[in-house]
Amino acid sequence: MVRFGKKLTADQVPEWRGYYINYKLMKKKVKQYGQQLQQGEKDRRRVLKDFSKMLDDQIETIVLFLLEQQGRLASRIEKLGKQRAILAEQPDISAIAELREAYREVGLDLIKLLKFVDLNATGIRKILKKFDKRFSYRFTDYYVSSRSNHPYSQLQQVFKHVGVGAVVGALSRNLADLQERQGSYLSIYDQPASALKDPIIDMINSSVDKLTRSTNFLRFLGQHALIAQEESPSTAGEEEIEDQKYHFVSLMLNLVNTFLYMVNTYIIVPTADDYSVSLGAASTVCGVVIGSMAVAQVFSSVYFSAWSNKSYFKPLVFSSIVLFLGNVCYAMAYDTKSLTVLIVGRLLCGLGSARAVNRRYISDCVPARIRMQASAGFVSASALGMACGPALAGLLQWRFKIYMVTFSQSTLPGWLMAVAWLVYLVWLCISFKEPNRATEADDTQHNRASGQSVDIGQVENGLAQPLLGDSESKQNEDDDDDEEDDSEESPQDSRKPATSIGSAYRLLTPSVKVQLLIYFMLKYAMEILLSESSVITNHYFNWNTSSVAIFLAILGLTVLPINAVVGTYISNMFEDRQLLMASQITLLVGIIFSFKVTSTYSVIQYVASALITFVSAEVLEGVNLSLLSSVMSSRLSRGTYNGGLLSTEAGTLARVVADCTITAAGYLGIGSLLNVTLLPSLVICAASIACTFLTYNSLF
Repeated sequence: MVRFGKKLTADQVPEWRGYYINYKLMKKKVKQYGQQLQQGEKDRRRVLKDFSKMLDDQIETIVLFLLEQQGRLASRIEKLGKQRAILAEQPDISAIAELREAYREVGLDLIKLLKFVDLNATGIRKILKKFDKRFSYRFTDYYVSSRSNHPYSQLQQVFKHVGVGAVVGALSRNLADLQERQGSYLSIYDQPASALKDPIIDMINSSVDKLTRSTNFLRFLGQHALIAQEESPSTAGEEEIEDQKYHFVSLMLNLVNTFLYMVNTYIIVPTADDYSVSLGAASTVCGVVIGSMAVAQVFSSVYFSAWSNKSYFKPLVFSSIVLFLGNVCYAMAYDTKSLTVLIVGRLLCGLGSARAVNRRYISDCVPARIRMQASAGFVSASALGMACGPALAGLLQWRFKIYMVTFSQSTLPGWLMAVAWLVYLVWLCISFKEPNRATEADDTQHNRASGQSVDIGQVENGLAQPLLGDSESKQNEDDDDDEEDDSEESPQDSRKPATSIGSAYRLLTPSVKVQLLIYFMLKYAMEILLSESSVITNHYFNWNTSSVAIFLAILGLTVLPINAVVGTYISNMFEDRQLLMASQITLLVGIIFSFKVTSTYSVIQYVASALITFVSAEVLEGVNLSLLSSVMSSRLSRGTYNGGLLSTEAGTLARVVADCTITAAGYLGIGSLLNVTLLPSLVICAASIACTFLTYNSLF
């Protein structure tokens, strides 16, 4: 990878050179300020004032030039529009082709302007981060909040490209209208969006999407997986290497593993309380039964993540075998009359959790061009499994015996999943293709060698790079003496993945810690809702197993449509941090509404509060993981101790704590269970909102 100073110099449009942020000068100024503070030549207040003024001047230069270029592009589009009006009355095929090429030239210039905005926005981010690090001062929070929220904000022009959107829309509309559609020149508003095939439009839309961090449904759904989205390959050789590693059936096997595991997790929820009672325990022991799977997953996530450094096939085989044995133990607990066997079976199921392998396979072995689709598939498989699990439990209402083995609504989930994992194991052994590790090593060498400057003419390759990202770019080689790496580690270690939980923890900034707290909170709230649903609904409403199963299945089925609405519309209207705060507040309202405060507790109150809680938690999860991926160190995007593992551990710990809370609260009586278990959710949610407020200005 190339340091940012060098990348900035290499990627500049030569004739625009004087309008980019002077990153080299500002970096030297930061160093001088540090020396002046140490020598007592300036106080901190004067340094902050001088640095703010210098950065304001830099941004003003950028913005005025940006406005000038926007005006020129708008003027060119206006002139071409007059020509298009003439051609509409007197069509001329050759003239239309020439006009279309003229629009495409404007499109290429627009892409250059969007890349200009990207480079400057990245420079502003990095110099603010460098200033904060040298002076141990949260200057970024003050600067961003005071400038971006001001009515005369110039910072918004850079970070939100105010005004460019109109140019993008006008150009895309006119260029699309000129395309040949079987002799029809209807407006694009009369055509489906998929009809816009011009590569220039695709390039512009790709650039705008990355620049604004806006997203469609697929991208929003994929963010739930927290799978590293690396830069797209810039050479044919790298694409060939990725294609060699990719195997569609193997990807499908990973997604099926994800689906079956989620079914396995939730298929016992409607019947766990009855199963516990049949073995002589209290109904609230269902918390321990359900949570024991999460306890084991805390440990399995680590060793599966480490194992995936060497193989994908072997850990998947091990996972399938352990899950088969775990489900057999779970089913046999009834005939052995042993609660211990029941819990051991769930522990084995947790030890077979290969979600870390599933994530890692998508991140490492799926080509970048379809990685987002694969990530969305991972999340969709999880959501469908979550809905199918309780639904299947509701269907398994038979009771019979075969050779002293009892099959009932309590044991059939175990037997069904044991058969499913056995079939999956056979399919896995027949069809899975282990990626060539030598190919992955070659890929790594390719990536290291690909840190070359990108010619402005190769604009399409430039669009493959994530805009406004926090990549750990290098500085100019001649400035290495005063270059400080953006991470908290030494420069030699700045690009190495974390090698232990301790080193991963040291990479957690306050913003990352808050996002992990939010993830813990939402998983805790969801687990409380789901795990105690059978006990609560039976106590207050006398619901049977089928009713609970239908209720939980409906909750699970809301995941995809809610994410479709948020990903397609809402996320394009508001910033991620705004959605984060709003969804947390909505979740808090759902939790408060769930409390039993009167002598009666109605079905309407329970169902409505559950829907509010569950839906807001689902929205929050997508936004939370999106922000987590943007604020965490790039070193946490790979290796064993990656961001996906950290989020998994946070969520799994939340489930463990929630399920233990249910069982512990059961000793106070079923009547107190609801309010006692909701109280921690309320406190943690309020704390996460307060922490979000404190770090709000750093979430950009």
